[in-house]
Amino acid sequence: MNNRIRELRGDQGWSQADLAERLDVSRQTVNAIETGKYDPSLPLAFKIARLFGLSIESIFEPEPPAVAPVSRHPME
Repeated sequence: MNNRIRELRGDQGWSQADLAERLDVSRQTVNAIETGKYDPSLPLAFKIARLFGLSIESIFEPEPPAVAPVSRHPME
């Protein structure tokens, strides 16, 4: 899942530790969410959205689906 957390955090002048404290999570959790290694739980996503005064949809965006390779052999 793609997200804008690093950008939004930077706009506030907050470090990962600052954001983690405001969300009551570890700095490692903030880092994992920012880098896409971890998708936040729904309650945490709501908490993040409330903190920044934005909708969840304006912060988080699902990754586009993988495109299946085109077969060179038509199906019979």
